[in-house]
Amino acid sequence: MTSRDPLTLLDPQAAAVLRRLHAANDRQLPTLLLRLVPDLPALALGRPRRANPTAADDMGDAFLALGREQAAYCYAQARAVQARRVVEFGTSFGVSTIWLAAAVRDNGGGTVIGTEMVPAKAERARDHVREAGLADHVDIRVGNALETLRDLDGPVDLMLNDGFPDAALDVLRLVAPHLRPGAVVITDNVGVMRGDYADYVAWVRHPANGFVSVRLPYKGGTEVSVRVG
Repeated sequence: MTSRDPLTLLDPQAAAVLRRLHAANDRQLPTLLLRLVPDLPALALGRPRRANPTAADDMGDAFLALGREQAAYCYAQARAVQARRVVEFGTSFGVSTIWLAAAVRDNGGGTVIGTEMVPAKAERARDHVREAGLADHVDIRVGNALETLRDLDGPVDLMLNDGFPDAALDVLRLVAPHLRPGAVVITDNVGVMRGDYADYVAWVRHPANGFVSVRLPYKGGTEVSVRVG
């Protein structure tokens, strides 16, 4: 049995844009990994990395995108829960945004609310979304997610939590009251950056906070949590 190209899940226009963007992300990965060399001791020991107040600007040229299979999983989850309203923390250049917007459109319509700290990245993401033919299903907000996501008009069906890990828990706590029962939260890099996400995982796995949560083996560990309370 041959494996199927995940991009065949999407329409040709969106798939063509994503094929180019995923390829660019692949080319950039070796350089990006070199930037993480100072963090390797903390990552290896499962300890929190040293806070970097300029991280958003330092990564202003970085895709920081999900891989094809992981992005296809997000698409499939959005289809499974019939998502019409999606929140994305960490839009970057819009790779995952396009996958999620395609799911929302294929579910019959709705909106992906993205948030991005760096204005230039947000503008490039908008260009990519327009090129993919999905602009009518995307609202990219520029600034700190703890501000841009305060106004969520209506229940949220799915959240992709893929921004900087030191803000992941605060952003989830902000969005959580809007998550409907059965809503899914997908959080990237939890395994490879387990020290950074220790508090996040402890919170989302505590029964009192209203989620059931499991780990999937994407990129060293992706946390998938379902709103049950």
